Amino acid sequence: MHEDSANTANSGATGTESDWDWVRTDDWQPPTELDTGIPHTARMYDYYLGGKDNFEADRKAAEAAIAAYPALPLLARTNREFLGRAVEFVAGRGIRQFVDIGTGIPAAGSTSEVARRVAPDARVVYVDNDPIVATHARALLAGHPTGHTSVIQADLRDPAAILDHPSLRDAVDLAEPVALMLVAVLHFIRDEEGAQQIVTTLRDALAPGSALILSHGSPDFASRQSADEGARIYRGASAPLVLRSRAGVEPFFGDFGFAGPGLVQLPLWRPTAGHVATAELPEGWQDVSAYAGVAFKK
Repeated sequence: MHEDSANTANSGATGTESDWDWVRTDDWQPPTELDTGIPHTARMYDYYLGGKDNFEADRKAAEAAIAAYPALPLLARTNREFLGRAVEFVAGRGIRQFVDIGTGIPAAGSTSEVARRVAPDARVVYVDNDPIVATHARALLAGHPTGHTSVIQADLRDPAAILDHPSLRDAVDLAEPVALMLVAVLHFIRDEEGAQQIVTTLRDALAPGSALILSHGSPDFASRQSADEGARIYRGASAPLVLRSRAGVEPFFGDFGFAGPGLVQLPLWRPTAGHVATAELPEGWQDVSAYAGVAFKK
């Protein structure tokens, strides 16, 4: 669902167990080589957004997912809009460093595009585990100031490797505030893979004043049948789909303090300068089954 490149993760910590245990994924392992015959979450997301960077297997899986949950394209669009609003918001609060994990295939309204609209000196590090995504993201470097944009091919399952990566260390000063972006990626990490500990490791590395920008798929606004079928379809993709209820998503923020309006249904995060005005929300927004929030480290 974000440029959902399941840049997924590992650590084996405790975490809130998924409230809906629909899918057996014990035999699932993250892909190590490009295989265009296996649907990839990033390329499926690209299809939901109307992009062209996808293959037949991605399109077939995406169409099956849409048949099960027709609001998926709207969810993808509203998630992309949330990313833009959140980046603009934290940049307006003075943050000039962004680490976007689960970058996905770049599209209009990318993190670097939005951040530099507010602050031309903003530095952005994109992280993704898909070689196709990494190749596309590197194309964003063209025309950007040297050193202001970096692309890392890495897996969220290994947060320490991301934090210690030379390219990240060269671009980002972790002693200064950073916006950590986990937009529509954590629902591709199982609890038993240490989802909570992964986020804790990343949060703990951030300086006070840093922000966590996060969105996450949830069963809370969808029918059980749609959620079950969606999870089944993603079993055959590059990463399983682990939808979490609000109680499963909120702990990812730890002791960070939420900016208003808090953790809310995705389209309701500051749709009009922070004021919920349903008249200005897209038709069908009530069916967007995901949460979003932005919180700051004290």
